[in-house]
Amino acid sequence: MTVSSPGRNTTFRGSSAFWKKVNKDFLPPLIAIFAFLGIWQMLSSSGITLLPGPASLITDERTRELLMYPFYDRGGIDKGMFWQTWASLQRVAISYTLAAAVGIAVGILVGTSPMISKALDPLFLFLRTVPPLAWVPISLAALNKNEPAALFVIFITAVWPILINTAVGVKQIPQDYNNVAKVLKVPRNMYFFNILLPSALPYIFTGLRVAISLAWLAIIAAEIVMSGIVGIGFFIWEAYQNNYISEVILALVWIGAVGLLLDRLMAWLQSVIVPE
Repeated sequence: MTVSSPGRNTTFRGSSAFWKKVNKDFLPPLIAIFAFLGIWQMLSSSGITLLPGPASLITDERTRELLMYPFYDRGGIDKGMFWQTWASLQRVAISYTLAAAVGIAVGILVGTSPMISKALDPLFLFLRTVPPLAWVPISLAALNKNEPAALFVIFITAVWPILINTAVGVKQIPQDYNNVAKVLKVPRNMYFFNILLPSALPYIFTGLRVAISLAWLAIIAAEIVMSGIVGIGFFIWEAYQNNYISEVILALVWIGAVGLLLDRLMAWLQSVIVPE
C-alpha cells in the first residue's frame, strides 16, 4: 500500500496551479505577439511592404548599438534610448502632477456646485475636443520656448479626463449620505475625507489612469514638432528625417513598453488605495 505525502500533494497542486495561470494569462499574449512579429517579418521579406521587419532591430548596426548601449551620452541631443525616454518621462511627470492637482480640485468644485457646472460645461466641452497637436502652435506662440510649451501641451491634454471623472464621481454620491451629513451637521473637513473622497475615489482613479496614457501620447506628439528637445518624440522625428526607419521602429517599441508600464503602475496604485 502506497501512502502519498501531504507535502508532495500540496507542492504538486501549487505547481499545477502556477502552470495553469501561466497558460491562461501569459501564453495567449506571447503567441499573439510572436504571430504578429512573424507575419510582419514575412511581409517585409517578401517585399509586400518597404517597412523593415522586426529582425532589422538586431541586424541593423545603429539599432543594435542603441539596444546594447541605452545609457550612452555624447552631449546635446545625441543620447541613448534611456536618456531620451527619461527626458520625456520627466516632462510627463511635471505636467501630469499639475493636471491631477488642478483636475481633482476643479472637478470637486464642479461636482458640488450645479451652478458652476452649468456655467463651465460648454467651455470644458469645447476645450477638451481640441487635439493635442493643435495646442502646439498656440503654446509656442504664447510661451515662446519649447520646454514650457511641451509641458503645457501635456497638461491641457491630461487635465480633462481627471476633471470630468472627478466631477462625475462627486455627483454620484448617494443623496442619503448628503442628507445625513446635513442633519448631523458634519464639519466640512470630515464630510470631505469620510464621504466625498471615498465615494469619488474610484472615478478619480479612472480619470487618472486615462490621463496618464493621454499624457504619454501628448508628449510624443509635442516633441515630434518641437526641434532641439531631448526626448523620445524628437528622436523619432530625427530618425525619420535621416531615413533611419529601424530606429523609428525601435522607438515605437520603447514608447509602447513605457506606456504599458505606466498604465500597470496606475492600476496597481488604484488597487492599493481604492477599496474593493
